[in-house]
Order: sequence, then C-alpha cells, then structure tokens
Amino acid sequence: METVTTDVLIVGAGPAGLTAAALLAKYGVRALTVSRYSGTANSPRAHITNQGAMEVFRDLGIDDRVRAAAVPNEYMGNNVWATSFAGTEIARLKSWGSGTLRHADYEVSSPTEMCNIPQHILEPILLQAARELGAEIRFSTEAVSLTDTGDHVDAIVRERTTGAEYRVRAKYVIGADGGRSTVAQQMEFPLRGEMGLGAAMNIWLEADLSQYTAHRPGTLYWMAQPGNDYWVGSGTWICVKPWTEWVLLCMYNPEDGEPDTSEEAVIERARTTIGDDSIDIRIKAVSKWQINHVIADTFSKGRVFLAGDAAHRHPPANGLGTNTSVQDSFNLAWKLAMVLRGDAEPALLDTYTQERQPVGEQVVDRAMESVRNMLPISQALGFEPGQSAEDGWKMLDELFSGTERGAARRRELDSAVALQNYQFNAHGVELGQRYSSTCIVDDGTDYPENVRDAELYYQPTTHPGARLPHAWVEQGRRRVSTIDITGHGALTLIIGENGERWRAAAAQVADEFGVELDVRAVGVGCEYHDVLREWTHQREVGDDGALLVRPDHHVAWRSMAMVDDPASALRTAISTVLGRQVPANSAPTAPRGSVETVVSHDQPVAVVTVGTGAPLVTGSN
Repeated sequence: METVTTDVLIVGAGPAGLTAAALLAKYGVRALTVSRYSGTANSPRAHITNQGAMEVFRDLGIDDRVRAAAVPNEYMGNNVWATSFAGTEIARLKSWGSGTLRHADYEVSSPTEMCNIPQHILEPILLQAARELGAEIRFSTEAVSLTDTGDHVDAIVRERTTGAEYRVRAKYVIGADGGRSTVAQQMEFPLRGEMGLGAAMNIWLEADLSQYTAHRPGTLYWMAQPGNDYWVGSGTWICVKPWTEWVLLCMYNPEDGEPDTSEEAVIERARTTIGDDSIDIRIKAVSKWQINHVIADTFSKGRVFLAGDAAHRHPPANGLGTNTSVQDSFNLAWKLAMVLRGDAEPALLDTYTQERQPVGEQVVDRAMESVRNMLPISQALGFEPGQSAEDGWKMLDELFSGTERGAARRRELDSAVALQNYQFNAHGVELGQRYSSTCIVDDGTDYPENVRDAELYYQPTTHPGARLPHAWVEQGRRRVSTIDITGHGALTLIIGENGERWRAAAAQVADEFGVELDVRAVGVGCEYHDVLREWTHQREVGDDGALLVRPDHHVAWRSMAMVDDPASALRTAISTVLGRQVPANSAPTAPRGSVETVVSHDQPVAVVTVGTGAPLVTGSN
C-alpha cells in the first residue's frame, strides 16, 4: 500500500479544516487535508461571522475578500418578528451591534466588522487562500481508519471516485470532519450531551422580497402565527442575498410524521409566511437536520485533535458555530507549528484542550439557553400548539388593544424581546474569550471586575489569558490596529515609551531559545504612535511595562513595570509559554548600559551599549 507522509493530516474541509490548512501553510508546516465531499459546501448553512472570526481572516490577509463577498453589517441590523412579510409586524430588535446603544461597543473593540456570509460562499474563499499559501487539499477522499502508534498516526484513506486506498503517516491529526466525525468515533473521544432535541428543515429558495425588507434590512425575519410556539415560530427567513435569496427554517415534531418536502408543499409553506401570493418562488434545495447539545470532554487524545463541530455541536442560535470552529483552528495551528519546528515542547499541545474545551462548552450551553429564551415571545403572543386560527388571531388582537390586559401583555412582549439581546447582541460571548492554561503566566492579579453584563458586553483587558485589546495607532502615516502588529505565527513583545531595555532583553532571550520574538513599541511618540491615547487607556501596564502576546492575539504574560533583570523575567515567561527548560546557553544579564534609538532604513533600532564592549543592535521588526 502506498504511504504518504506529512506533518499534519487534517480530516475535513469545512471552516475549521480549511482555516487550519491555511494557517499551517502560512506557518510553513507540511499538512494534507482530505474531505469526503467532492468540494466545498453546496448550501448556505452557517452564515453569521463575528469579529473574532474576522480577526482570524485578517491575520490570514483575506478579511477584505470575505467582506467583499458578504452581506455587510449595515444590512444585518433588524431582527423582525411579524405574522408574515406582508402582515403585521409584532416586534423589532436591533442586533449584531447595529443599534444606537450598541454600535460603539462593537466598533471600538475590533478593527473588523461582523458580516453575514453564508458557508457556501465563505468556504471557497478559505480554500483559495489555503491553496495560495501552498496547502494541499484533496476532495472526494475519506478517512477510513486511524491508529495512533505513539510517535505518529497511521490513517487509511480512500479515494471515493476510484475506491483506491493508501496510508497517510502523520505526526498529528486534526479531526475537523463535522458532527458525524469519523475521527471522533475512530479514536473514541468521550462525548456528552443530548442528540435530537429538535427537528428542523431548511428550504433554500429564491424570492424577491425587496418591497417587504429594504426599509427594514436584516438577517433574520421571524414569522409567528397561531398554533405554533416553536423556537423559530412558523418559520424563520434567513437572508442569503439581499433581498432575493433566502433560507426558510422550519421546525417540526417527528412524532407527527416527517414533513412533506415536495416542491409544491415547501412553496406553500413559503407563501404562508410571505403573505403575498404574487411573489414568485423558486426552490433551490431542501434539507433536514436536528438540534444537538453535545460537547467533547477533551479536544485531544494523544496525537489527535478535534476542531469545530467534531468537538462541539449545538443549534445555530447566537451564530457561534463557524466562528468557534475558526477560532479552534487559530488556537491549535500555531501550537502545532511551534512544536513541529522544535520551538516548543509537545506539552504545549495539551493547552489546546485546556483553553478551547471550556469555550466550546460555554458556546454549546449559551446556544441552548438562547433557544429556550425564544419561548417567552410565543407565550407573550398567546400562540400555542393545537389552538384554532381564530383563537390565535384573537390573542394577537388583544395584544395590540387599548385594554389593561393588552398593556400587560405588551410589557411581557417587551421583556421577551429584550431577552433576545443574549442571542443577538452577546458581544461578551463573541469576543471575550479568556484562557487559563499552562502556557498562560498568571501575574497574581484578578481580572478587572465586570462593570456590565459579561455576556452582553466585551470588556477589554491585558490580563494574561485575555485577547489583546484593539486600539488604532499610527506607524508613519499608516493607521494600524494593535491586533495587526501581533499574530502572524510569531510571539510578540509589546513595550511602551520607556521600555527599550525590554527590547534588548527580547533579542537576547530570542537568541537563547532560537525562536522568533517580534518587538513592537506602542505608545506616545513610539514606533506605533498612540495618537488617540486609545492604547494608553487600555494597556493596564506602565510606560516601562511589557506584554507578551501569542500568535492567536491572546496575552501570555505581562510585567506591569520594568524589573531589575528584564532578560531573566522574559526568559522565565518564554520558558513557561513554550514548555521548555531555560536554555543552557542562557547568558547572565549584562550590566545595564545606555540606550539610544537610531533609525536604519526608516525603522527604529535600539542600540544598547553593554559595558565597554561593542553595541548590541536589535531591530524593531
């Protein structure tokens, strides 16, 4: 049997697998990606793309491509509840940070914007980027079996078009093969939770609804009619392309039988919730799926890792599926690259589960809670299974009446709609992920106390484990984000106005460990000029402090101020983050000398004079 060798085998070419393939290729890692399908996604599926995922795409240099292909944020804002498109509007909620009260929260927190890009449009962009970076991706190729030998993984894969099988010998495997993961099953990953908590049907169709949507642009239109109290009401319309292409999501009770999926039946479903029989409808595809609430107890076993839906399965509430999958790969890829290069010890890979499993569990639980939180809307409307249409419409009439009962029910509805902020404006859930693991160096301080609801509001902090806060700074005449000057597969040390001794220490320690360690001076009058003082107000360290930032933009270590021996402090931090012993070639810290900044090729360079010897020169990039 033919044997193909690679450093990493990625099973699955959805958002998690393609992101991992692109990142590993960018980091110079040999990886082979296989997918049992003939190509990328053939239907819209996931679509909400939040700022956390967009920052990963920005790191890959493709956020502009994603934005160009997506429905922009300004068309996402209105979450509408109505009896039909042409019928009575019941309620409306500004969502995804588009409302006046929330827009600034989103804008100030990231250099990116949320967007609405269906999966069948996003995946080809990821595929193209991965291949441009040199990734090898084989479609119509399925993993049949996997064996972890201890020092590598043997996988038998099969070409589905020919039936030919061959062996792939990889140092590591990423199982990104979705909710029916072969990798999770083969490697017996422990999963817990519940399957089949609800049954749903997606109807992908074309219908020009501009006259009913252009004045209230949004991603989701929830249609509520008598006799139905499901999470999605009588059907939820998801915008694929404004305002002519949609997915109609309907739920059903399997105990009542499977729904009629004939073209005639699904067109009738669509007409009922449009409320205008003159609209032409063209059905593109119909599919059924189920709601699951499942999380893997561990995201890694030996040399095998799970990412995306293989590790966490949940309903689409909050739009966290693809976003979490992409961020799984962002967390894992740099760790694999550093271990494979010898920059870090294999123990670094243990931190993938330590960091991402709690995030996956939070996401699964939040999505299920959001599903449950939709019920109060149906209850406020007075709609319930089995009621007659006449009784249902009477309840709606009462809701809008001038009676005392109508006023009380409107207050109930207001409360029920406000509860939906935890699904549609949950910025803290989307962007506030914090890690605790053996490659995070705790500084002995507590996280800042939340001044607002932690699920609804993202609170920036440089506490180790948190995502690096975004701030706009200037390099020359170019505006860049603090997010932009970190990442890209390397560790980064951020220093301030009085931090040049950290730069000299970084050069020394990077040389001792043989790793790349970028240094960025950010502050007033620094290489990255904090003209707006946005960074100064968020950094939480002094002018002479320092932050060590990981390739995934999370803070690994910080020093609030200069220390007597910065090289020793940084050496200990790097050793902890990479899981390595302090190198035997570590030199004692040199006597403190003078520091001046000169310019070479238009870039600042620190020249540190040590004792009476020659100057030690360290570049800033």
